[in-house]
Amino acid sequence: MKKLIATVAVAATLGAGLTACGSDDDSASGGTQITFGYIGDFNGTSLLAVAEEQGLWEKAGLDVDTKVFTDGPTQITALGAGSLDYGYIGPGAVWLPASGQAKIIAVNTLGGADRVIAQPGIDSIEDLEGKKVAVPEGTSGDMILGLALDAAGMTRDDVDLVPMDPPTIVSAFSAGQVDAAGIFYPSIDTIKQQVPDLVELAQNSDFSDDFAFPTAFVAGNDVDAGTNAEVVAVLREAMDYRADHMDEAIAATAEMLDQPVDAVERDASHNEVMTADELDGLTEDGTVDGWFTALQDFFVTAGKIDEPVDPSTFYLGDDFVAAGK
Repeated sequence: MKKLIATVAVAATLGAGLTACGSDDDSASGGTQITFGYIGDFNGTSLLAVAEEQGLWEKAGLDVDTKVFTDGPTQITALGAGSLDYGYIGPGAVWLPASGQAKIIAVNTLGGADRVIAQPGIDSIEDLEGKKVAVPEGTSGDMILGLALDAAGMTRDDVDLVPMDPPTIVSAFSAGQVDAAGIFYPSIDTIKQQVPDLVELAQNSDFSDDFAFPTAFVAGNDVDAGTNAEVVAVLREAMDYRADHMDEAIAATAEMLDQPVDAVERDASHNEVMTADELDGLTEDGTVDGWFTALQDFFVTAGKIDEPVDPSTFYLGDDFVAAGK
């Protein structure tokens, strides 16, 4: 496994009226047409950028239209509505596939970019009692806040919780309109331009004894098996390229996001990537299932799901491994 980068781009909100898509449709170029959602950071973008730059989609006979989102839950909604074929989620949105709303087709990275941040002068989670705390509901920002509150013996009822999307959190925190936020890099880098002395109260590594934080690619529940095998094969090839050609992967991502390369590089320590073979091993020995089981236990306590389910009901791990055979 190799340490990688979570970038600095704040994704733009997806425009309304996505063209309906389907895995059985052929594009004008003769390839199978799919629409793929992503979040505008290194985790959410890099494999798609590599696949495009290296011509992997075309080689596989796939014509891919990418659409940028600001969060994972919105993509799950789009999958359910039929306006998206594939998408990307962070660990804080894993409760949605676990509740039967999508399938995880591949693990992407282990995330480490989530934080609870506070305005200067707020020095602990306990200091948040009664304070205004912004959070993008159902995301990794929501997750990290819940974990931090639980560790401090607190609940969401102890704070003044204000739901906001990530771009709004950036603006509100920068303007001093909220006291704290559950949010993630690269959005935090943008906030730091206005509030350089913000305080990081909690982060993923604080909970690493009990949790891993896998990011993942998702599809709708009725995903076509043949097309999915082709998509997963491309993602696997892009994973290996990313792991072995970091500089090139960063450059491709920076170009796709229209961000400076050095801005992408600044977040190098936040996340961890794996090769496809490494993920095969972690899938086959039950490690990945363990990651998802632990997260489900948290989502039960957070009220996101009623009870844990067997990860095999939503993680298509066997199909991921088979795509590499």
